[in-house]
Amino acid sequence: MSYSNVEKALLQLQQGDKEALEVIYNVYKAPLYQFIFRYTNNEQLSIDLVQDTFEKLYRKFHQFDPEKGKFKTYLFQIAYNTMMTRLRRQNFFRTLLPILADRQTHQENADEKITVQTAIGLLPEDLRAIVLLTYYHDLTQKEISAILHIPVGTVKSKLHRALKKLRQELEVNED
Repeated sequence: MSYSNVEKALLQLQQGDKEALEVIYNVYKAPLYQFIFRYTNNEQLSIDLVQDTFEKLYRKFHQFDPEKGKFKTYLFQIAYNTMMTRLRRQNFFRTLLPILADRQTHQENADEKITVQTAIGLLPEDLRAIVLLTYYHDLTQKEISAILHIPVGTVKSKLHRALKKLRQELEVNED
């Protein structure tokens, strides 16, 4: 794929051609994956982050300004920011709920998965939704606020309550 094909695809994408994103994806997926994998050393996370990067590109493409820099730079900025956000969330998650975080980072066995799923399933629906959207779908509190039609402060307080309940439930099950 030549540079001119990417330039054509960029123009097509600006004009609303969704299929042009596939051309861009085919050119940049390998370099983005290599960059992310070298940073994280996690194959599945790298695959997920490449996918997330292209989803964000599609949503935010209108923000790209060729006068400010190259498209490749813009795309790698999206990838880097996406990766750092995900890694910060994982680290934050580990500090709030180490029992769950340890199980996520290591190969989980079936019993541990069932224990965690059961504990999450025991949460009230509103708390469960926030935990799932935060830790399984990597959404921001602002995004969750929009999805659930509640204030960001409510998302924060419900997440805090949910994590407290999960800690209590999982500590009981650990004993």
